[in-house]
Amino acid sequence: MNKREKSILAGLYVSKFNELALKELEFKTYQEYFNTIGYSLGSKPSSIKNYRDEFDPYFPNSRKGWHKRKIRVYCKNVYDAFKDLSIAEFSELIKSFLIDNYQIKKFINKEIRSDYSEIISKRLLTGKAAEEYFKMEFSKINLFNSYSLKDTTNMACGFDYKLSIDNNYYCVEVKGLNSNKGNILLTEKEYLIAEKLKSKYCLFIVKNFQEKPFHEIIFDPIHSNLDFKKVKREVLQVSYNASI
Repeated sequence: MNKREKSILAGLYVSKFNELALKELEFKTYQEYFNTIGYSLGSKPSSIKNYRDEFDPYFPNSRKGWHKRKIRVYCKNVYDAFKDLSIAEFSELIKSFLIDNYQIKKFINKEIRSDYSEIISKRLLTGKAAEEYFKMEFSKINLFNSYSLKDTTNMACGFDYKLSIDNNYYCVEVKGLNSNKGNILLTEKEYLIAEKLKSKYCLFIVKNFQEKPFHEIIFDPIHSNLDFKKVKREVLQVSYNASI
């Protein structure tokens, strides 16, 4: 599915199931849903709301929706194809849009009978929404507007994106917070890379998905006013040997 179709389905989902949809994804308000889901899909939060409003006349609720306007053909096509999905079926579909490799992660966790709630946690959704927010907004920032973007999220290199122009560059680690304040965590690799790169490394922190997201940029975070506390956690790793 393309981005528009996924956004339409996100609107249909919350129009049909209302608070049940919010509860399924651990959101407290519709605005938090619109913000987090919208940015996660690389769409605008207002687009998700508009699609919900367009479908509202088709379902019992207290909202007026767009009852005076005829539904658009491409929205009607999506409605006809997916309107009969149950809450469980629809929830699985929406989660598959939002979590990378969702079906594989779900399968693995099911097979080893572990709790796979982590793969659908709001923390992961907020992180994905923050990354998409950054990709949509970075070029509007004066300092970055002529830089090219390289996505390094899957390279395990200690930062999410590299911005480059000629011989100049910045390495950017993106973090997301649901509210205006909270805790952020740096892995050991992120911390060491930030310590080495100093002002060439920055944290791009997206805050307040509960209401209206905004961002804060912190260069050289290790030597900034942030007070990082080192946390040690011992992990027992088990492996199996076989002679061939």
